[in-house]
Amino acid sequence: MAAEPFYDRIGGGYSTTRQADPRIEERIHRALGDAASVVNVGAGAGSYEPRDREVVAVEPSERMIAQRPSGSAPVVRASAEQLPFRDGAFDAAMAVLSDHHWGDRARGLREMRRVARMRAVLFTWDQARVDEGWLVRDFLPGFRRLPGGMPLSEIADHLGATEIEAVPIPADCRDGFLHAYWARPHAYLDPAVRRNISVFARLPAPEVDAAVARLGADLESGAWSARNADIVGEAEMDLGYRLLIADYT
Repeated sequence: MAAEPFYDRIGGGYSTTRQADPRIEERIHRALGDAASVVNVGAGAGSYEPRDREVVAVEPSERMIAQRPSGSAPVVRASAEQLPFRDGAFDAAMAVLSDHHWGDRARGLREMRRVARMRAVLFTWDQARVDEGWLVRDFLPGFRRLPGGMPLSEIADHLGATEIEAVPIPADCRDGFLHAYWARPHAYLDPAVRRNISVFARLPAPEVDAAVARLGADLESGAWSARNADIVGEAEMDLGYRLLIADYT
C-alpha cells in the first residue's frame, strides 16, 4: 500500500463509462454457484458485485472507493497481494478485470485461493489473443511492450482453475473496457472513454495521440470499414476474454 494506487491517478470518472454489462454479469454470478459469502478483489466502483449474497469488497484506491454507490457492499482498503482475512473466510472469491493491475499477480491469485472455501471466479483476458482485436493490432502496437502480462495457463495454475470459459463481448457492451467498443470504433475518439481504459494511460501520450488520429482518419475515409468488413454487423466477438472458475470442494 506504500505506492499510490494506479486508479488514484486515472480513475476519477471511472463509473461514467464502466458499468456492469448484464450479459457478462450473469456469467460471473452463475459461476459463483451457491456461494453465500463472496470477497470481491480489486473491486473498484462495485460493478458486478452480486446483491443477493454477503459481499465484502477489497480495493486499494480511495478514488475508486469514493465512486461506489450508496448501499453497495462494505469495502476494505487493501491490496490483492495481502488480503486481510483468515484462510477460508469466504465461500468464494471473485475478481473482474483487475488482476493485470496487481503488483504481484501470482501472489494475488494465490491469496484469492487462500481465502475462498469453495471456489474462485476470475474474469480476465488472454494475452495470447492480443492480435485478434483490431484496436491493438492496427493502432496500439505498443500495448505488446507493456509489462505485467502473464500467460493464461499460469493464471489458471496460480488460481487452481478447473474450468476456462470463453466470454464473447457483445457489440453493445455496456462496460467500457479495452475491447468493449470493437463494433463502435468512433467511441475511442472520445477522451472520456479513453480516460477510463488503463492502456491509454500506460502508453506514451504521443503514441496514443497518433493512434487516435489514424483511427479518425480511417473512419472518415472508410478504410476502417473496408478492413473490418468481416465483423461489421456481428452481434458478439471472441476477443480473448475468459472466465476462470476454480472449484475447491
